[in-house]
Amino acid sequence: MERPSPAVQDYLKAIFQLTEAAGPEGGVITTSQVAEALSVTTASASNMLKRLDALGYVTQVKRQGAELTDLGRRAALEVVRHHRILETYLATRLGLPWDEVHAEAEILEHHVSPGLAERMAEVMGHPEHDPHGHPIPSAAGIVASAAARRLSELAVGDRGVVASVDDHDDELLRFLADRGLVPGVAVEVVHLAPFGGPISMRLGDGSAVDVPPAAAQAVRVG
Repeated sequence: MERPSPAVQDYLKAIFQLTEAAGPEGGVITTSQVAEALSVTTASASNMLKRLDALGYVTQVKRQGAELTDLGRRAALEVVRHHRILETYLATRLGLPWDEVHAEAEILEHHVSPGLAERMAEVMGHPEHDPHGHPIPSAAGIVASAAARRLSELAVGDRGVVASVDDHDDELLRFLADRGLVPGVAVEVVHLAPFGGPISMRLGDGSAVDVPPAAAQAVRVG
């Protein structure tokens, strides 16, 4: 399969990640969702989706949006795999903070070869998740399901373990890390402040933290 251009890869990755975040009931990804994810105009996104349809990477659904074809999904999984392997390598081998690896991987993902990505994965013992908890697709294109529940959806008394955190906001990642909300940490909701106030939680080590709903929305728990 010929490697898509960086611009096409960005769109395919965005559609895959939006589909991944939506879960099995997510349905078709809308043009406006794609535009927002890539910080482009709706018109630009619409034009690119038409191009991707012509190339066989997506199927457009009239007046709704688009979904990846098998060809598009394979291409998306390759770039997602490279991105998450790069994030993991930068964090574990080069010691970059978890709030910096996403931006670096965004640049490098378009240039790393499949062979180099495989070598990096081998050196790291074939990790299954990146530093933010997102599953790394296998070389065969198999990817584990992402956790469905968001921390902001839990009720008082609910418990879970942080599975992943959204990685697109560096400041938010630092905020969550400062409060110990990282993958693998057990959480229990102890209080929900009224009128959109903070969510009070107890972590697995017994410490208590308050997190605003907007930040809790970025955390998924299993």
